[in-house]
Formats: sequence, structure tokens, C-alpha cells
Amino acid sequence: MKIKVLCLFSIILCPVNSLNILAFFINPAHSHMQVFKPLLEELVKKNHNLTVVTTFELNIVGKTYREIKLEIPPILGVIEMNDKNNKKWFQIKTPFLMAGRSLEHCSSAFSNDKIRNLLSSAEKFDLMINEFFSTDCTFIMADYFDIPVVGLSSSPILPWHNERFGNIDNPSYIPTTLMFYGNKMTFRERVENFVIMHFQKFVYNNYILRNDAHMIEKYLGIKLASMKPLIYKRSSLMLVNTHFSLNLPRPLVPNVIEIGGIHLKKSKKLPENIEKFINESKHGVIYFSLGSMIKGHTFPQEKKDAFLKAFARLPQRVLWKWENETMPGKPDNVMIQKWMPQFDILSHPNVKAFISHGGLLGTTEAVHCGVPMMVMPQYGDQYTNAKAVEANGGGVILYLKDATEEKVYNNLKTILDPEFRAKAKALSERFRDRPMSPMDTAIYWVEYVARHKGAPHMKTAAVDMPLYQYLLLDVLAFLGLILLVFSYISYKILSLVLRSVFSKKKVKQN
Repeated sequence: MKIKVLCLFSIILCPVNSLNILAFFINPAHSHMQVFKPLLEELVKKNHNLTVVTTFELNIVGKTYREIKLEIPPILGVIEMNDKNNKKWFQIKTPFLMAGRSLEHCSSAFSNDKIRNLLSSAEKFDLMINEFFSTDCTFIMADYFDIPVVGLSSSPILPWHNERFGNIDNPSYIPTTLMFYGNKMTFRERVENFVIMHFQKFVYNNYILRNDAHMIEKYLGIKLASMKPLIYKRSSLMLVNTHFSLNLPRPLVPNVIEIGGIHLKKSKKLPENIEKFINESKHGVIYFSLGSMIKGHTFPQEKKDAFLKAFARLPQRVLWKWENETMPGKPDNVMIQKWMPQFDILSHPNVKAFISHGGLLGTTEAVHCGVPMMVMPQYGDQYTNAKAVEANGGGVILYLKDATEEKVYNNLKTILDPEFRAKAKALSERFRDRPMSPMDTAIYWVEYVARHKGAPHMKTAAVDMPLYQYLLLDVLAFLGLILLVFSYISYKILSLVLRSVFSKKKVKQN
């Protein structure tokens, strides 16, 4: 017993080897950083040395933390609520929009003297943490310092990320992120899913990565025939902001790990005016927020009126995150405010429903709290998230073009029903039921990759396979050839036998 106690104390008192980590985030999307920042903070608490290249001031405090801030314009400005956003062609062109912004962000980063100074330094790093989105130009940093890469994805896995891990992306039941599908698709949807998945991969691999290679040659003087071998070699692990209980189950290779909910912390006390408004509502409260990028003044007047009329018919109160000072026609049961602490509100037991745009952070928060949703997707992965919520019984979908007073009212009555709320609570229980917290899971695997020098043993052989081998085209061709030869020989033998039989009969008859 004494030996066990001594061993335990030796483990606690023995300092963990500090890692020198380079983190590279040049995609100026604030919602993405809300996923990544908690992990960076926890790594600093673990006494790892972090050098973080970022487009935001993260205000992380710690002696082992160093920040290199770049001035790069935001990835998107204000998103206008628009019926056109709900059309499939708008999502199809998304990779081209990403391509232009990716080139702009990469150029801004590698033309910056701060990055040039980092490259010319004699610093040593153990690994790099990088966003897996559309800025794979940063892989040149990992190659320069000869270190493995741990990728972070704030969204469900994007189609072009599967290849670097040999991860299965069968379009028959795995919906392509950015599109309108769940995991049970009609024939037409499977056709569209197949075509769009391969189209997005083609655009990324042949347009975005080619631009990255040209940009690296322009600013760093390093000529690359292709970015792919570099990316495949350095990609050791991918941490994805999803969980199978919410984002639909799919096969994952060992070095793709789900950490959905990593940004969630303990809820805080609400501001007095909001808490009073919620507590005094006898029938509960509906919370309405479309995130930080969709502003109130872009809400079409006709659609806004439909919501206000529907709210006026409900006994529940409504908290509406609304950026304008006033809202003409607002009924008495609606309270507007420019900013509201979303997770703290959703954590309140008297909040009965959430009207959302389907952003993955808010969706995760609502699922964690067991609050049913009416999701009104507008862009990006919001359509995929909305379909996943609907498929798992966590909410209903309302497309903006369909938003009438009756439709809004009936949808809200549906999710406010006790039976529907029970489904949302059951989804919450499944989402929370894990062997380790998302943060502990992420920290463990980051340190695992460092301990095992990139953990190459986790990579499947599929990563280096040519496409014809991966799809078994050579095997199918070989077996087809054997079948053809066998059929031909059988045909010849049968022909000879039949000729012999009929010739003997003919002789006997004569």
C-alpha cells in the first residue's frame, strides 16, 4: 500500500515535460477562434510553451505564452438574411469564395516581417497546431521546422480533409458539409451529394492548393510541385468539433478524434435584467439569436413581421438578440438587447426553446443544455448542422423563404411540446455521456502525438495508396479478366461437347 501511495505522489510531483508548440491561425473568423482558444488556454495551464500566430488578440495570460498578431481583414462582414442563401447553387460556389479568401490570408501572413523573422530564427518546436479549413499554406511552417501537425476543425469534417487521413467519406450516407442533407438520402440527393463532394475536392486540390504553392514560391522562394505530399506527410492528427450523438455517426480512422463541446464552460450568473425577465415568465422563455455575423437590420421586414405576430400569440416570453435600438411593432412579451450571454441563457431551466441560425457553437450549446431548436440556416455548415439536429430529434428546420406567421407559430408549438422537449433532453444526455471531457480528450491526444514523434503508427495505409488501389480497381479488373477467361474457356468446352454429341447423333441416324 505504501509503495502505491509513493508511486502516486511521484506521478503528481514529477513535472510533465513541457512542449514547444507553434500554433498557426490566419483565418480571421471569430467563431472559429472560440473553439480553438480554450485548448490554447489549457495547454498554457499545462505549462507547455506556446507561440501563437493569430489575427485576434486572445488575451491569454501565462509565462509560457507568446502571441504574434497579424493584421488580416475578417473573413466575412455582415451576413444579410436572404432567400438566395438557401439555394444549392449558393453553397456550390462556396469553395471558390474560400479560394479567394485563402489566397488573401496566406499572402498577408507570409509577406509579413513577423513570419519571416520566425522562419529565420533558430527556434525549435515539437509540433504545430493548425486550423484545418482553407489555409493549408501554413503547412510550409511545419515542414521548415520539421514537426508534425495537429489539425483543428471548428466545423464538421470538410470533404478535402478526409484524404490526408484516409478517412472514409462514402457519399451514399455521409452528407457533404455545406450542403442540405442528412444521412438518409433519396436517390436524387445521393447523386447530388456524390457530385458536389467530388466537385469540392477538385476545386480545393486543383485551385486552392495550387494557389498556395504559387504564393509560397512568391514570398518564400520555395518551389513546390504540389502541396499534397507535404500535407499528407505532416498531418498527424485531426481534432474535430463534432460528436456522433449530434453530428450523425460515421467511421473515423484512429487519428481523427471528435471533441465537440470543447468550448463549453460552467455557466455564469445572468445580468439582473435578463434573469428577472426569465424568472418572471410563468410559461418559460424562447431565446432568439442569429449569431454575431447576421445583424438585425438585414432581417427582411415581411419575415420579421411574421415572427412578431407569431410571438404575440404565444404565452411564452421571447429574448431576441437584436442589434438595433428599437423594433417597431414589438409585442409586450418580447425583450430585445444588442448582446446577450447565450450559453448562460440556454443553461437557465426556464428557457424552453432556441431559435438559431444553426452555427455549430450555438447548436452544441443548446444540445448540451437540452433546449429544443428551430433552426433557420443561412450559410456555411449551418445546413448540415440543421439536418443533423432534425435527424436526432433536437429541433425542426425553418428556411427563411418559408417563414410565415403560421409556419413560425406551428414550429414553435411543436418544439415547445413536452414530448418534443423530452427528445431534446435525451439527445443532451447522449451528448454528455463520454469517458473523458472534450478538453481532456484533446489534451491527451495532442500530448500523445508529441510523445510518439508524430504518431505515424496511427496512419492507415490508405493515405499513400493510389486511387486505383484504394478503390480496388486493379483487383476488380483482375477478377473480371479471370471471369472473362473462365467464361470463354467454358464456352469453348461446352461448344466442343455439344458438337461432339450432335455429331454422334447424326452418325447414328445415318
